[in-house]
Amino acid sequence: MIADILPDGAVAAESFGPPGDPELLPAEAAAIATADPARRSEFAAGRAVARAALARLHAAVGPVLPGPAGEPRWPDGVVGSITHCPGYRACAVARAPDIAAIGIDAEPCLALADGLLTAVAGDAERAWLAERNAAGPGIPWDRVLFSAKESAYKAWYTRTGERPGLRSMTVRICAAGTFAADLPCGTEAPVTPDRDAAALGPLVTRLTGRWLVSSGLIVTAVGIPP
Repeated sequence: MIADILPDGAVAAESFGPPGDPELLPAEAAAIATADPARRSEFAAGRAVARAALARLHAAVGPVLPGPAGEPRWPDGVVGSITHCPGYRACAVARAPDIAAIGIDAEPCLALADGLLTAVAGDAERAWLAERNAAGPGIPWDRVLFSAKESAYKAWYTRTGERPGLRSMTVRICAAGTFAADLPCGTEAPVTPDRDAAALGPLVTRLTGRWLVSSGLIVTAVGIPP
């Protein structure tokens, strides 16, 4: 499923149904020790597919610890993304020389909750959604838009360390299963001791991705080229 929309060079692992009780590595268990049982189960299921994806990439398989914003921290030379929603979890990883950053998201194939759309979509996006909805029922385009923005957010944060607001980016969904996300003009990556401007190289402010609706789920993926 998620593998069908990944950029070239990425591999994925996914699982369906109840999360079960996957085993955590000691460092991962310590990182999530104070979380409630539901969060620990969700975290463990995500780490299980992460290790499966790393094995498919023939990369080092060890603890995948959360970073400052809860993002997964990957082995040196690897980029990746984890997503989960009820009944599904997935991970995509790639070698850093092949892809600079990757973001994936999975959502139930349901309309967004009341009130969430205004926090996610700008005027032009809401007008487009109104046109699509007027054409007849079918795909919940508001959720596709939300998922595309989530994927773009994850990829951009991985690349830059910056967190753009979902409404601050503009996404255009194409019926052919692709989308484009424009980041705000003037967006720049913060320069930190381990992330200097030269290492980042030129930044792209338009990200392209793909989306798919299948098995009651919406999945989206974005890759940033090296």
